[in-house]
Amino acid sequence: MVSYQGVSRLFYSRIQQVLRAEEPTNDQLVMQMQSVSLALEELLVSSQEQNCLTVGIYESAKFLNVDPDSVVLCVLAADHEEDVALQIHFTLLQSFCCNSGITILQVSGIQRLHQLLGAADVNKDQDERKDLHCLLVTNPQVNHCRLQEVGAYCQESLRPDQWVPTLILQER
Repeated sequence: MVSYQGVSRLFYSRIQQVLRAEEPTNDQLVMQMQSVSLALEELLVSSQEQNCLTVGIYESAKFLNVDPDSVVLCVLAADHEEDVALQIHFTLLQSFCCNSGITILQVSGIQRLHQLLGAADVNKDQDERKDLHCLLVTNPQVNHCRLQEVGAYCQESLRPDQWVPTLILQER
């Protein structure tokens, strides 16, 4: 006869094995973040080339008001800024996107976005540069393979305590 304690220990041990097997290692997480970061960069550049990218908080808000059904991804970018007005805009945009079923991704690495999207100009000061705090990828007819990778990452990264996935863009 098998004791209850023996079964429960065996069951507990098996659960621990399964949980350990499913948890990705730090190396796997780093590789996934690098892959998704590269996918996002390629997606943003190709969207800009195809004229399917809306840039700026106010421009994005206007576009969302007119045609939210054509938006497939909303990227909110901030580098630990303490700007209260920016945080309020982010909250409103996040709420609208969640209610509209639009995938949202928050990124840090504004300088990398400036490099990618050609908005960096050494002759301009920070205030005169293009506002890259909000980027909307539009035109759902464009079935970009990188959009699927970024979207999958966003879905996998959703957690009860964090409803907007985050990603760090590395400067190169």
